[in-house]
Amino acid sequence: MKIDDLIAWFEKWANPALQESWDNSGWQIEPGVLSEVARVLVCLTPTLPVMHEAISLCHSGIQVNLIFAHHPLIFSPIKSLCTGEELGEIARLAFIHKIGIYSAHTNFDQVKEGTADVLAQLLKLRQIKPVIPTTNGLGYGCVGNLEPAMSLQKLLEQIKIILTPPEIIHSPVANLQQKIQKLAVLGGSGANFISDVVQTGAQAYLTSDCKFHQFQESREHSLILIDAGHYATERPACKHLVEKFRTIGVEWVQLSTNDEDFRMFYHLN
Repeated sequence: MKIDDLIAWFEKWANPALQESWDNSGWQIEPGVLSEVARVLVCLTPTLPVMHEAISLCHSGIQVNLIFAHHPLIFSPIKSLCTGEELGEIARLAFIHKIGIYSAHTNFDQVKEGTADVLAQLLKLRQIKPVIPTTNGLGYGCVGNLEPAMSLQKLLEQIKIILTPPEIIHSPVANLQQKIQKLAVLGGSGANFISDVVQTGAQAYLTSDCKFHQFQESREHSLILIDAGHYATERPACKHLVEKFRTIGVEWVQLSTNDEDFRMFYHLN
């Protein structure tokens, strides 16, 4: 499968027209690779270490020519590209080595088998609906039922096993054995949607990047807020995307091993 065919297939599934006005999904750098057979490195964030990983694979004999990322490389208008700065170095290496960078962000968040839907599938939610409907049955986040219902403690343990986050932060509760039937999930920064989640009747909400006062807000609405981290809640969708690309005939595709969480926790004794 050629790169232009892969992108055409993907955009039919997760149309860039679905993206938010502030977003920048689509081609970030296209150094003349559209007609080449796709060899794809999938990542959450297109960083310099990921570019170096792609180049290293090229040197090993695997001619990677596309970095397919969830997060955009470019958000704001560029005023300069300089050697020694990360964005400038990524662009320079992309053109030298003919490695394109394509991002699928808020358009990928909304679709079936996108970031939220993958979380819902991993946690085996049933009767799934969008938390914030957008168009044609799509939307941000998923809310559904755990069948059978499980204790909050068991749910937290399941999240730890499935997502392997370095840390889980959750609302303080008096009883970890309370049963959770209805759960909402939204990968990445979803704490701004607490009021929308409350309207769904969910008892708990798994997302990330939650602030102090958002935990306060959730308590006021009797909603248990669970923050498992941005990386841990979105990386599974990248892994699923690798599997999906393989099923449609991409010759070579692999999940990046240089993707980064950007956070480290220091545990005091």
